Amino acid sequence: MKKVAVIMGSDSDFKVVQKAVLKLKEFGVPYEVRVMSAHRTPDEAAEFSKNAKSEGFGVIIAAAGMAAHLGGVLAAHTTLPVIGIPIKAAAFDGMDALLATVMMPPGIPVATVGVDGAANAAILAVEMLALSDDSLSEKLEEMKKTMADAVREKDEMIKRKACEL
Repeated sequence: MKKVAVIMGSDSDFKVVQKAVLKLKEFGVPYEVRVMSAHRTPDEAAEFSKNAKSEGFGVIIAAAGMAAHLGGVLAAHTTLPVIGIPIKAAAFDGMDALLATVMMPPGIPVATVGVDGAANAAILAVEMLALSDDSLSEKLEEMKKTMADAVREKDEMIKRKACEL
């Protein structure tokens, strides 16, 4: 199975990024977690991205806040899919990171989840890997079934409560 690289721009992003790591573990997907900066260690970020495919990675998740250029820098140096997680910062409530991550030039796409959406980034990475892995596809189908069952249970509970009014 291909690995997922989870790259964050700062160690302070780990409190958000850990949700992606936990979700990848839940699906049994191998991963590596690193700190690389688009601005402070651009050469290392570019080098990692250039070699990611040959190192067994299938998807890269990039988490960054403020001037969130990490996803774009990584995407510029690979043909692997890159998923951006904009990280909320104090100044603009994450809108700066969202716009910096999602507004990429033609030819350098970064799939972008919502602000602090680490769990969804991991699920999207699993969906990408599931295109060539039936066992992951089955796990995703089971997750969707479990979520639907939970909604149905809540629906029944609310209907009972409403009748008791």
